[in-house]
Amino acid sequence: MSMQRRIGIVTALAFGALTVAARSDESIVDSAHDLSARGPGPIRAVNEGEICIFCHTPHNAAPQTALWNRENARRHYRIYGSSTIDARVDQPSGPSKMCLSCHDGSLALGNVLSRPLTGPIVMTARTIPPGTADLSNDLSDDHPIGFRYDRALSNADGELRAPEVVSRELPLGRHGEMHCTTCHDPHNNERGDFLRISDQMSLICVSCHDRTGWRHASHATSGKRTTGRSVDPTERLKYASVADNGCLNCHKIHSAPHRERLLRFQREEDGCLTCHDGSVARLNIAMDSGRRSGHDVRLRTGVHDAAETPFTMRRHVECVDCHNPHAARPSLASIVRGSLGDRVRGPNSHVSGVTATGRETDDAAYTYEICFKCHGDSVARPRLRTARDVSQTNTRLEFQTANPSFHPVAGPRRNQDVASLIPPLRVGSVITCTDCHNSADARAFGGSGANGPHGSIFEPLLVRNYDTDDFTTESAQAYSLCYGCHDRDSILGDETFSRHRRHVVDLRAPCSTCHDAHGIYRGQGNATNHSSLINFDRTIVSPAETPTGRRLEYQDTGRLAGNCTLTCHGFAHVNMPYLNSAGKTAFSGAARSQRGVRR
Repeated sequence: MSMQRRIGIVTALAFGALTVAARSDESIVDSAHDLSARGPGPIRAVNEGEICIFCHTPHNAAPQTALWNRENARRHYRIYGSSTIDARVDQPSGPSKMCLSCHDGSLALGNVLSRPLTGPIVMTARTIPPGTADLSNDLSDDHPIGFRYDRALSNADGELRAPEVVSRELPLGRHGEMHCTTCHDPHNNERGDFLRISDQMSLICVSCHDRTGWRHASHATSGKRTTGRSVDPTERLKYASVADNGCLNCHKIHSAPHRERLLRFQREEDGCLTCHDGSVARLNIAMDSGRRSGHDVRLRTGVHDAAETPFTMRRHVECVDCHNPHAARPSLASIVRGSLGDRVRGPNSHVSGVTATGRETDDAAYTYEICFKCHGDSVARPRLRTARDVSQTNTRLEFQTANPSFHPVAGPRRNQDVASLIPPLRVGSVITCTDCHNSADARAFGGSGANGPHGSIFEPLLVRNYDTDDFTTESAQAYSLCYGCHDRDSILGDETFSRHRRHVVDLRAPCSTCHDAHGIYRGQGNATNHSSLINFDRTIVSPAETPTGRRLEYQDTGRLAGNCTLTCHGFAHVNMPYLNSAGKTAFSGAARSQRGVRR
């Protein structure tokens, strides 16, 4: 060993970086920070044998701790920022500035205070070349530093641990600041990347971050191997399984392509679909989303923001609108429909929503609350597909339990007239949005694909076919959506309405001619004219001429009884009544005299 190298090691011992029994990877010797001529990396001195001289000197040091042997860069840095950060991030200082004197790529590595500017240490590369070690002056794509991590911050954030319970192996600065040296020990590369704590299974991340639901989440526990997933070209995943990579599956700590929240991919949806395309996760969500009708997250990029307000956000859909990647779990065993309602569980755990009363909630309790974010009061909600007598696109209003009629999504119906329900559904059952809107091959309905409204061949994102065109020939397939809950024999046997078969089979009028599947808002309809989900399709039904003027109207006259005034298929119905008695119709003579009048 040369005399210079011995001096370097002795100096390192003086700074407490080594012990006699320490392995080489537990010290700076032979690590990436060993820039001496004997160093292991491609960037090293041409002739200099000392090791510590690149950062420290016993004489003529800079007026700061650790006998600093370098000038700090005089640069203004672009700092990290996001719409959800609660910390005030300032310019780097203290130990962080010392690290950046090399790692921002601006100062020559061989320029040290103990050598004259005219005689710097000659290096194989003047500065750190572009790459993962060169952070540049743009720190907006790196984990934030330069902020005070105190109790006020943890209280404001809610998902940060109180600083006093954070591991002492992660030291903060003199005033509680977050520095590069909080996570990195520049003298010890035992764990790789000079980490103070292992990043396997997100250990270093969860020391500070306490994300709701993470402990039991799929991304924290899954043993699925990540070798089949496509990753960004600048960095391979460090470990072989989803659980071992943890946060690293989706986030990059330095030089993240998507700056806000340090996402590994520039397009947010790619972070999900790179695994959920069948390469890592078993089910191919990417394929489902691209079907004829669906929530295709690839259609709009850069619109979603984690801090957005459901009522004013621009129209879009992203995976994280319905799923919390820090809390999502596998689907539980199938729950009998109608028995427990639609409590949020599994893949939708801990997702924000809008309640039935229109209030934002950070943790939705019911599935429909997640749907109401976009399909409720949002200005970006989809347009009406069918021209109705009563027009409404706000599903939150359509499902109100005080409405004259509604499908029982936000609560049970009190109508005792629904005799066609297929068990286990019964009067008083509560269904969920995904009983109708779901992937066509969802496992919950006998298929082999993923559950959930990702994509379907049936519009609008329906689990089964539902024809709405006039003159549709009735069949089990034509109205299979309806027949999934309502017994076909009961419907065509006229158990609840004495003219169902006449309308659906003989006249080939689709179910949607008369019925609005969601409901009729009480502010627009009433129990007399809009019970039994009656809300006519104006492209098929039009007003009838009556002595009192043109009218389009249904009237509920009692249990299983009512009358209609309208024109359909060229026939005028004026106060046309129906009664129900074991499926038989009893029309009054006056009603018969009005039937069949052509316009």
